[in-house]
Amino acid sequence: MESKKFILQEKDIPTAWYNVMAEMPVKPRPLLSPVTKKPLTPEDLYPLFSEEVSRQEFNDTDKWIEIPEEVRDMYRIWRPTPLVRARGLEKALDTPAHIYFKNESVSPVGSHKLNSAIPQAYYCKKQGVTNITTETGAGQWGAALSLAAKHFGLELAVYMVKVSYHQKPYRRSIMQTYGAEVIASPSMSTKAGRKIITDHPNYQGSLGTAISEAVELAMSTPNCKYTLGSVLNHVALHQTVIGLEAEKQMEMAGEYPDIVIGCFGGGSNFSGISFPFMRHNFSGERSTRFIAAEPASCPKLTRGVLQYDFGDEAGYTPLIPMY
Repeated sequence: MESKKFILQEKDIPTAWYNVMAEMPVKPRPLLSPVTKKPLTPEDLYPLFSEEVSRQEFNDTDKWIEIPEEVRDMYRIWRPTPLVRARGLEKALDTPAHIYFKNESVSPVGSHKLNSAIPQAYYCKKQGVTNITTETGAGQWGAALSLAAKHFGLELAVYMVKVSYHQKPYRRSIMQTYGAEVIASPSMSTKAGRKIITDHPNYQGSLGTAISEAVELAMSTPNCKYTLGSVLNHVALHQTVIGLEAEKQMEMAGEYPDIVIGCFGGGSNFSGISFPFMRHNFSGERSTRFIAAEPASCPKLTRGVLQYDFGDEAGYTPLIPMY
């Protein structure tokens, strides 16, 4: 039995991102200054991020945030993405459930990460920034930002977790093809990296280490900003194009989901598919169930402790509430 695709038209690409913070009954805990332990303001993040994403990070009043036309122009290359009825899977599972999946792999870099890479690069370019930095694990975010940086004429340095740098040479090649400099992390190019290598010469790296190096380089380089592929509110915001499209496609299918499921690492994929549907729960129209599928190797939601911590190894980032 063939799968059935529900495909929107170019005119159906969302014109605004959905900001879940504006409707959350209980607002998220604030980011804190590691020095004063007091809540940060958007201005506190200006040295690190572009000013616009800094404002988006703290925006808990505007339900809809307009997508710039230059960003929508880039989205048109691959969006809207298909919603697929997985009839073969339904048959294999012998289930009465109707299973749909949103196929974000049709983007030029093969993942949903481009949804946020493009606006982040755009806002940096619009501000007059010339250089950006980031970290990447398996390389999906690095590949997405490499394409976005190339399009907007930005120089990009990517700190790639060392074990992935060696295990995934083709993902690294994609980044280099788009003109990014890719550095295996930890490296000798930053103070944070040198300390880690000195203390642990055979250490194969982590995202926390790579973030430290990317942040340090951004803060020490003129006209340079750091960009992030998941975790923070502005990234989750950009990813809501996924769920907003899926909502229209479910209407085409004549159905509405009882359950929305998304894999959960840093949260960008889960928030992208879930938050637009979640707004109908806030209004009382629906009672959809949302399931975050986390890795058993790092079960932070079910077995973690909610507390403030740094987002990186060296302690350069604000204190962030996390599991």
